[in-house]
Amino acid sequence: MPRAGSNFRTIGPQIRPLTSKTDRSYTYAMARPRLSDKTRQRLLDEGVSAFLQHGYHGTGLKEVLDRVSVPKGSFYNYFDSKEAFAAAAIRHYADCFGEKMRKAIEGAADPYAGLHDFFASLMAEFEAAGYVGGCLIANLGGELEGSEVCRDTLATAFRDWRDGVAEALRKSQALGLVRSDRDAAELADLLTEAWEGAVIRMKIERSLDPLRRVIARLLDDYFRP
Repeated sequence: MPRAGSNFRTIGPQIRPLTSKTDRSYTYAMARPRLSDKTRQRLLDEGVSAFLQHGYHGTGLKEVLDRVSVPKGSFYNYFDSKEAFAAAAIRHYADCFGEKMRKAIEGAADPYAGLHDFFASLMAEFEAAGYVGGCLIANLGGELEGSEVCRDTLATAFRDWRDGVAEALRKSQALGLVRSDRDAAELADLLTEAWEGAVIRMKIERSLDPLRRVIARLLDDYFRP
Protein backbone atom coordinates (compact mmCIF):
# COMPACT_ATOMS: atom_id res chain seq x y z
CA MET A 1 0.00 0.00 0.00
CA PRO A 2 1.52 3.37 -0.95
CA ARG A 3 2.39 5.73 1.87
CA ALA A 4 0.38 8.88 2.34
CA GLY A 5 2.08 11.74 0.60
CA SER A 6 3.98 9.48 -1.82
CA ASN A 7 4.73 10.84 -5.26
CA PHE A 8 2.88 9.22 -8.09
CA ARG A 9 3.52 9.05 -11.80
CA THR A 10 0.07 9.72 -13.18
CA ILE A 11 -0.96 7.65 -16.14
CA GLY A 12 -4.29 8.35 -17.78
CA PRO A 13 -6.71 5.42 -18.12
CA GLN A 14 -6.24 3.52 -21.33
CA ILE A 15 -9.61 2.13 -22.40
CA ARG A 16 -9.90 -0.29 -25.28
CA PRO A 17 -13.11 -0.43 -27.33
CA LEU A 18 -15.96 -2.65 -26.21
CA THR A 19 -16.39 -5.78 -28.26
CA SER A 20 -20.01 -6.17 -27.25
CA LYS A 21 -22.71 -4.37 -25.27
CA THR A 22 -22.01 -6.60 -22.28
CA ASP A 23 -18.23 -6.40 -22.48
CA ARG A 24 -16.96 -4.41 -19.51
CA SER A 25 -13.30 -5.51 -19.65
CA TYR A 26 -11.78 -2.04 -19.52
CA THR A 27 -7.99 -2.01 -19.30
CA TYR A 28 -6.43 0.63 -17.05
CA ALA A 29 -2.76 1.38 -16.56
CA MET A 30 -2.63 1.60 -12.79
CA ALA A 31 -0.64 4.38 -11.14
CA ARG A 32 2.33 3.02 -9.23
CA PRO A 33 4.26 4.83 -6.48
CA ARG A 34 7.72 6.02 -7.46
CA LEU A 35 10.08 3.86 -5.45
CA SER A 36 12.77 5.57 -3.44
CA ASP A 37 16.31 4.22 -3.81
CA LYS A 38 17.15 5.92 -0.52
CA THR A 39 14.38 4.07 1.31
CA ARG A 40 15.47 0.77 -0.21
CA GLN A 41 19.04 1.47 0.91
CA ARG A 42 17.88 2.20 4.46
CA LEU A 43 15.83 -0.99 4.50
CA LEU A 44 18.87 -3.00 3.42
CA ASP A 45 21.12 -1.30 5.99
CA GLU A 46 18.66 -2.06 8.78
CA GLY A 47 18.13 -5.57 7.43
CA VAL A 48 21.84 -6.35 7.55
CA SER A 49 22.04 -5.03 11.11
CA ALA A 50 19.01 -7.04 12.24
CA PHE A 51 20.10 -10.26 10.53
CA LEU A 52 23.57 -9.92 12.08
CA GLN A 53 22.11 -9.48 15.58
CA HIS A 54 19.17 -11.86 15.49
CA GLY A 55 19.62 -14.15 12.50
CA TYR A 56 17.05 -14.70 9.78
CA HIS A 57 14.36 -16.45 11.83
CA GLY A 58 14.85 -14.14 14.81
CA THR A 59 14.32 -11.00 12.72
CA GLY A 60 10.80 -9.73 12.26
CA LEU A 61 9.94 -7.47 9.35
CA LYS A 62 8.03 -5.16 11.68
CA GLU A 63 11.20 -4.43 13.63
CA VAL A 64 13.05 -3.45 10.47
CA LEU A 65 10.15 -1.44 9.05
CA ASP A 66 9.62 0.46 12.31
CA ARG A 67 13.27 1.56 12.30
CA VAL A 68 12.94 2.95 8.78
CA SER A 69 9.36 4.22 9.31
CA VAL A 70 8.02 2.26 6.35
CA PRO A 71 4.47 0.81 6.47
CA LYS A 72 4.31 -2.92 5.96
CA GLY A 73 2.27 -2.55 2.80
CA SER A 74 4.94 -0.34 1.25
CA PHE A 75 7.61 -2.95 1.97
CA TYR A 76 6.24 -5.10 -0.84
CA ASN A 77 6.90 -2.30 -3.32
CA TYR A 78 10.58 -3.06 -2.75
CA PHE A 79 10.76 -6.79 -2.02
CA ASP A 80 8.45 -9.67 -2.85
CA SER A 81 9.02 -11.51 0.43
CA LYS A 82 11.20 -11.76 3.51
CA GLU A 83 13.30 -14.34 1.67
CA ALA A 84 13.87 -11.92 -1.23
CA PHE A 85 14.71 -9.21 1.30
CA ALA A 86 17.29 -11.47 2.96
CA ALA A 87 18.89 -12.28 -0.39
CA ALA A 88 19.11 -8.56 -1.23
CA ALA A 89 20.56 -7.82 2.23
CA ILE A 90 23.24 -10.49 1.71
CA ARG A 91 24.15 -8.98 -1.65
CA HIS A 92 24.23 -5.50 -0.10
CA TYR A 93 26.48 -6.70 2.71
CA ALA A 94 28.80 -8.44 0.25
CA ASP A 95 29.05 -5.34 -1.94
CA CYS A 96 29.91 -3.13 1.05
CA PHE A 97 32.39 -5.73 2.28
CA GLY A 98 34.08 -5.88 -1.11
CA GLU A 99 34.26 -2.10 -1.37
CA LYS A 100 35.85 -1.89 2.07
CA MET A 101 38.50 -4.40 1.04
CA ARG A 102 39.15 -2.63 -2.26
CA LYS A 103 39.69 0.71 -0.52
CA ALA A 104 42.02 -0.85 2.06
CA ILE A 105 44.15 -2.45 -0.63
CA GLU A 106 44.24 0.60 -2.88
CA GLY A 107 45.12 2.85 0.05
CA ALA A 108 48.10 0.78 1.19
CA ALA A 109 51.71 0.77 0.04
CA ASP A 110 51.18 -2.63 -1.59
CA PRO A 111 48.32 -5.18 -1.88
CA TYR A 112 49.77 -7.41 0.84
CA ALA A 113 49.89 -4.53 3.31
CA GLY A 114 46.36 -3.69 2.18
CA LEU A 115 45.12 -7.14 3.14
CA HIS A 116 46.70 -6.70 6.56
CA ASP A 117 44.97 -3.34 6.94
CA PHE A 118 41.64 -4.80 5.85
CA PHE A 119 41.69 -7.65 8.35
CA ALA A 120 42.89 -5.29 11.08
CA SER A 121 39.91 -3.01 10.40
CA LEU A 122 37.53 -5.97 10.65
CA MET A 123 39.02 -6.95 14.00
CA ALA A 124 38.65 -3.40 15.26
CA GLU A 125 34.97 -3.40 14.25
CA PHE A 126 34.36 -6.77 15.93
CA GLU A 127 35.96 -5.52 19.13
CA ALA A 128 33.98 -2.27 19.08
CA ALA A 129 30.75 -4.28 18.65
CA GLY A 130 31.57 -6.46 21.65
CA TYR A 131 32.22 -9.50 19.43
CA VAL A 132 28.53 -9.62 18.50
CA GLY A 133 27.41 -9.99 14.91
CA GLY A 134 30.40 -11.36 13.09
CA CYS A 135 30.06 -12.11 9.37
CA LEU A 136 26.59 -12.14 7.82
CA ILE A 137 27.61 -14.68 5.18
CA ALA A 138 28.75 -17.19 7.79
CA ASN A 139 25.87 -16.41 10.16
CA LEU A 140 23.16 -17.08 7.61
CA GLY A 141 24.94 -19.94 5.87
CA GLY A 142 23.53 -22.60 8.18
CA GLU A 143 20.18 -20.91 8.75
CA LEU A 144 19.24 -20.50 5.10
CA GLU A 145 20.58 -23.70 3.57
CA GLY A 146 16.99 -24.65 2.76
CA SER A 147 16.41 -21.49 0.72
CA GLU A 148 17.73 -21.95 -2.80
CA VAL A 149 17.59 -18.20 -3.52
CA CYS A 150 19.52 -17.23 -0.40
CA ARG A 151 21.92 -20.15 -0.66
CA ASP A 152 22.89 -19.13 -4.19
CA THR A 153 23.34 -15.53 -3.06
CA LEU A 154 25.49 -16.62 -0.11
CA ALA A 155 27.63 -18.83 -2.36
CA THR A 156 28.15 -15.96 -4.81
CA ALA A 157 28.99 -13.55 -2.00
CA PHE A 158 31.58 -15.90 -0.57
CA ARG A 159 33.14 -16.48 -4.00
CA ASP A 160 33.32 -12.73 -4.58
CA TRP A 161 35.16 -12.27 -1.30
CA ARG A 162 37.52 -15.16 -2.06
CA ASP A 163 38.18 -13.77 -5.53
CA GLY A 164 39.00 -10.34 -4.11
CA VAL A 165 41.52 -11.86 -1.71
CA ALA A 166 42.95 -14.01 -4.51
CA GLU A 167 43.47 -10.96 -6.72
CA ALA A 168 45.37 -9.16 -3.96
CA LEU A 169 47.49 -12.26 -3.32
CA ARG A 170 48.17 -12.67 -7.04
CA LYS A 171 49.43 -9.10 -7.26
CA SER A 172 51.51 -9.70 -4.14
CA GLN A 173 53.05 -12.78 -5.76
CA ALA A 174 54.09 -10.67 -8.74
CA LEU A 175 55.86 -8.32 -6.31
CA GLY A 176 57.62 -11.18 -4.57
CA LEU A 177 55.69 -10.66 -1.34
CA VAL A 178 53.83 -14.00 -1.37
CA ARG A 179 55.03 -17.49 -2.16
CA SER A 180 54.45 -18.38 -5.80
CA ASP A 181 54.52 -22.18 -5.53
CA ARG A 182 50.82 -22.16 -4.60
CA ASP A 183 48.01 -20.77 -6.71
CA ALA A 184 46.62 -17.48 -5.37
CA ALA A 185 43.06 -18.86 -5.43
CA GLU A 186 44.14 -21.84 -3.32
CA LEU A 187 45.76 -19.53 -0.78
CA ALA A 188 42.67 -17.30 -0.79
CA ASP A 189 40.42 -20.30 -0.06
CA LEU A 190 42.65 -21.24 2.85
CA LEU A 191 42.62 -17.73 4.28
CA THR A 192 38.90 -17.00 3.92
CA GLU A 193 37.82 -20.38 5.22
CA ALA A 194 40.17 -20.16 8.20
CA TRP A 195 39.00 -16.61 8.90
CA GLU A 196 35.30 -17.59 8.90
CA GLY A 197 35.96 -20.40 11.35
CA ALA A 198 37.95 -18.06 13.55
CA VAL A 199 35.08 -15.53 13.54
CA ILE A 200 32.77 -18.17 14.99
CA ARG A 201 35.29 -18.99 17.71
CA MET A 202 35.80 -15.27 18.37
CA LYS A 203 32.09 -14.90 19.09
CA ILE A 204 32.13 -17.86 21.47
CA GLU A 205 35.27 -16.80 23.35
CA ARG A 206 34.67 -13.02 23.11
CA SER A 207 38.27 -12.63 22.03
CA LEU A 208 40.23 -11.57 18.93
CA ASP A 209 42.88 -14.22 19.61
CA PRO A 210 41.48 -16.75 17.06
CA LEU A 211 41.59 -14.08 14.35
CA ARG A 212 45.08 -12.95 15.30
CA ARG A 213 46.28 -16.55 15.03
CA VAL A 214 44.90 -16.84 11.49
CA ILE A 215 46.78 -13.72 10.41
CA ALA A 216 49.98 -14.76 12.18
CA ARG A 217 49.97 -18.32 10.85
CA LEU A 218 48.93 -17.54 7.28
CA LEU A 219 49.63 -13.97 6.17
CA ASP A 220 52.71 -13.59 8.36
CA ASP A 221 54.08 -17.10 7.95
CA TYR A 222 52.74 -19.72 5.53
CA PHE A 223 52.08 -17.24 2.70
CA ARG A 224 55.53 -15.71 2.84
CA PRO A 225 58.10 -16.64 0.14
